[in-house]
Amino acid sequence: MSTKKPNDSTDETVVYRKTIVIFGVSSFVGSSLAEFFKKDYKVIGTYNKNPVSIPGVLTIPCDVLVKEEVQLALFAFKPDITIYCAGLSSIVDCSKREELADALNTSGLFNVAEYCQRYKSQICYLSSSFVFGGENRNYIEMDIPDPNTVYGKTQAAAEFYIQKTSLNYVIFRTSKLYGRGLNITNPTFFENLQRKMRLNQPSNLDSFVHTGFMDVAFLGMVMKICFDRGVQNRLLQVTTKDVMNHYEFAKEYCNVFGESSDLVSKAKWPLPVMQGTQGSSSGLHYKLDLANIEGFLNVEMPSIRESLEFTYKRLHGDESKKGKGSKSEGVQFI
Repeated sequence: MSTKKPNDSTDETVVYRKTIVIFGVSSFVGSSLAEFFKKDYKVIGTYNKNPVSIPGVLTIPCDVLVKEEVQLALFAFKPDITIYCAGLSSIVDCSKREELADALNTSGLFNVAEYCQRYKSQICYLSSSFVFGGENRNYIEMDIPDPNTVYGKTQAAAEFYIQKTSLNYVIFRTSKLYGRGLNITNPTFFENLQRKMRLNQPSNLDSFVHTGFMDVAFLGMVMKICFDRGVQNRLLQVTTKDVMNHYEFAKEYCNVFGESSDLVSKAKWPLPVMQGTQGSSSGLHYKLDLANIEGFLNVEMPSIRESLEFTYKRLHGDESKKGKGSKSEGVQFI
């Protein structure tokens, strides 16, 4: 939220817009948050190998593994808030390129967090439910991470580092985020699903891993509430009330968007889990408990269906084809 500071020369007030720097603005989550926050904040985004242009957002090159480049970016803009969206987010890619995953998901964050402290910027880190092992239960914020993937291992290490070293941080541990990104060469799962539906092509979707599925805009809403309220030194879990596998999510998508579910079939995608953590016969379950965030922020998070209904409205779907169901207007205040 913009705050107002008095103008010494007149009795009028001038609007002061907080500055946000997003490292990894070319990523799906980074670009989505830049679009969301640019209305209320001054947003600067950094990219490495994938230049991106977002109207109203200044984007600059920066390699998070080069400390001098990180320092220059933070010194030049002295942001109120720094969001770390850089890194390798594919579970399969992290397994295949473990050294790169460790470098981008942890070492790069260490560089950014170090200079955030120097320039008094709040560090905001986006983690995920994959810091846990996939047992069929609700995970709370105080549970000790027990990751069963390289991806989750790097995120658990990043969480630990920030909480032990940073004086001003906020960590958002999220479920699966979906939406439309800007990188046409690397479409998201949601974009691939929509493309196949348009082309009347079948989709073989995983039915083994269960997680929340949340429109990325909900994450932006929760983050904005926290930024406006000055929340500091908290880890908050942000997800939908329920969990599904990709197959169930696609079926629900068809229901809400008025598409044919006959194109969707069950499969089991390869999941590179670490030795001894293969999951039970019912699959792997990454369900995050919401009691803390709903009580602390006095909000109510959506179900997966409500999230999809919100997505349908946000993407201006054809109302004549929309499936029946309750309406969702975003994060609800209790």
